Amino acid sequence: MTFSKNPFCAFFFVALLFLTLTFVLKKWHFGLRGTFGDAARPDGLTPERDRLHQQLKERQQELELLYITSDNVQSSEGFIDPHLAINESVRLENTELVIGCQELNVVKAVDFLGSGYTKTVLKAVLPQGSFVALKSVNHQGTDMRLCMEDFKDHQSCHELISFKLRKEIVLLQRLQHTNIVQLKGHCQDSPVVGGITTVLEQGMPLQMIQLLQSPWEERFRVCLGLVRLLHYLSYSPLGSVALLDFQPRQFITVSGELKLTDLDDASIEEPGCVEDSDCLLQFPLRNFTLRCSPSRICEGLNEMRNLYNAYRYFFTYLLPHQAPLLLKPLLEKIMNSTGDLKQSINETLVDFEEVLRVYKSGLENLPPLISRDYAVLKGMRSVGNMEYRCWPSYNQQGCVLSVHSTREAALICNSHLQCTSFSLSKERTWTGRLLASFRSGFSHLVPDVNSAVYMRKVKASGAVL
Repeated sequence: MTFSKNPFCAFFFVALLFLTLTFVLKKWHFGLRGTFGDAARPDGLTPERDRLHQQLKERQQELELLYITSDNVQSSEGFIDPHLAINESVRLENTELVIGCQELNVVKAVDFLGSGYTKTVLKAVLPQGSFVALKSVNHQGTDMRLCMEDFKDHQSCHELISFKLRKEIVLLQRLQHTNIVQLKGHCQDSPVVGGITTVLEQGMPLQMIQLLQSPWEERFRVCLGLVRLLHYLSYSPLGSVALLDFQPRQFITVSGELKLTDLDDASIEEPGCVEDSDCLLQFPLRNFTLRCSPSRICEGLNEMRNLYNAYRYFFTYLLPHQAPLLLKPLLEKIMNSTGDLKQSINETLVDFEEVLRVYKSGLENLPPLISRDYAVLKGMRSVGNMEYRCWPSYNQQGCVLSVHSTREAALICNSHLQCTSFSLSKERTWTGRLLASFRSGFSHLVPDVNSAVYMRKVKASGAVL
């Protein structure tokens, strides 16, 4: 039987020949790699190992730059020594607790708070009952996984990933501000999780969806804290600091105050340049070009990068919606200036502080006699309340709003068809405004020296005023 008479045999022969040649070529290819590739290095390093060593060297150089900068600051201000052994406790300004490896022996991890590409964060309780956050290398994280895939060296990969935590420790030692998370200590080899660990004040992850549903006053507080932080970073002891990974997930809130908690991707250097085109800020929807200074530095680029990111991630969503009418012109100015980068962080901070001043001083020209429509019972509190919901409220199950005065509360109650009474207590918001609780009715009153109940008066016809 010949191939010409049986096409199937011819096809089978060609396929077998193709597979054989493919196998031989692959063996030859990998043999060449073994002969002329990895083993050809006179120092014994493979190209992969060489790349890993190069990355470790670059991370070390980055840390040394931070050390040098911190040393210069220390020599002029007498601040902490960044060369202190990493496993020793470091005394920090305005820090009550100093936690090192020894103290971590009696710390108990009680909850998982979150994880990212590089780090894992656990909630832990101290012997005295207070809570802290423990941040360590995420051994199952993306950075560790990719490193292991490339280099297959667990110890060196762990060292490489640990550099981000080391960098963060140095930055937190030097950058201390109300809106930066407080470093309470650190340890080179933690008995709780193993490896390098930082001990931070514990807060709540910033939840943008939840924040969008909160009262405007709380949203403004987050934006104001962010602007104050960016002003500090522009003039920090280390120079102008850029947050290269600027995302809401890099922040937490502690008692309502916004705090930056991830600094491992921060940069203390402004880019060098030869011409203006080198000072390009690129964003998904807009680009900006700054001037190249005579010193060949893109001066102000870090500040503008931070400011525009604040605009696109925070201001756009949190500032305009449900803002008080009297503040809208001021807020529109802020939105326009930051969206087009027309103002510096100094001018932006001035605008934010003006919004705060106006808001705290009262927003409405209220009728002077409006509160006369209400009978007041001081030293009393209503129980058996018939609640109704309003938005945005401090209480999701009722209607609790911040007011500047009794007259403003009366005006709000008049505008709500369901409202027949409201209560004021001594509780205040962060701006000093009163918290007023509005309701459609209640069963009876009980004594309470910290409360006053205001009930709408009824006309002779029985209609509520």
